[in-house]
Amino acid sequence: MKRIGMLTSGGDCQALNTAMRGVAKTLFNAKEQVEIYGFLNGYQGLIYGKFRLLTGADFAGILTKGGTFLGSSRTPFKTIREPGEDGIDKVAAMKQTYYKLQLDCLVILGGNGTHKTANLLREEGLNIVTLPKTIDNDLWGTDMTFGFQSAVNVATDCIDCIHTTAASHGRVFIVEVMGHKAGWLTLNAGMAGGADIILIPEIPYDIDKVAKKIKQRHETGSRFTILAVAEGAISKEDAALSKKEYKKKLANRKYPSVSYELAAQLQEKCGYDVRVTVPGHTQRGGSPCPYDRVFASRLGSEAAELILKGEYGFMVGYKNREIVKVPLEDVAGKLKMVDPNASIVKEAKLLGISFGD
Repeated sequence: MKRIGMLTSGGDCQALNTAMRGVAKTLFNAKEQVEIYGFLNGYQGLIYGKFRLLTGADFAGILTKGGTFLGSSRTPFKTIREPGEDGIDKVAAMKQTYYKLQLDCLVILGGNGTHKTANLLREEGLNIVTLPKTIDNDLWGTDMTFGFQSAVNVATDCIDCIHTTAASHGRVFIVEVMGHKAGWLTLNAGMAGGADIILIPEIPYDIDKVAKKIKQRHETGSRFTILAVAEGAISKEDAALSKKEYKKKLANRKYPSVSYELAAQLQEKCGYDVRVTVPGHTQRGGSPCPYDRVFASRLGSEAAELILKGEYGFMVGYKNREIVKVPLEDVAGKLKMVDPNASIVKEAKLLGISFGD
């Protein structure tokens, strides 16, 4: 009998249910007897012993459902060693729950912060297997994360819809796409949606160059301009500030986000009507796209294979179109950023897309 724990941590996304289904169906189809315990609301469930024994019925009909039926929450890694308000030692509590249930392995689905804690638990002696979940596609050690392609589809649909109203009214539209630190989502959705300007955190922008691009389009007969802007986009002036100085500026910013600040600046510099659209958490919601359904199912199946073989301490990733196992210590604490010199950026520029640099 193998006893497996499972939890989803951090921000939700499409295909979490799909990935868990992939793990469970593969385990249940194996010759070995298996019990799967689902922890509720991420690491909080592991800390406070909130779980339930899952059966095949729990994984039926969830292939196409977004979100996570186990629930999720954010448990910041930077405070994981600090006692909570209730005085509980979070790491000790997680280990206690693991050993109390006599688990053979804990399957953890999550992004960067989640993987830091997962690796910590591995260092504490627990058997861990992880799956790469994030709409940001910024996890180290994998070319792709599940949830990303579905989020690209949602953001692209938003940009597609903006095209017709922008063209009708001759406006400049800013579509703010999720992504605080990495610009993969904005870059891909911007290219897919035909954005004229793409601003991402990895390439600080010059507001004058952004304004120049807009003016050039209008001068050549284009009545509208669409900007795909990552929520973490940053100007060259702000990028030159120290981390402390930049945090202070953000704390005193009179605009709700960088997009609204950009809109005010561009309206003043260009004189055109500028509007902002923020699709927000719709990018995390809805059904997973077909790509993510297949991809997450494959990852889940391979994770189950590792468990059945007794191979622990790995994230199941994707490299060069093949599913691979990546040591957790190689993943934790690292971000996969967009390289400003990457071929996809070069090709976008050849298409006439401006990055404001």
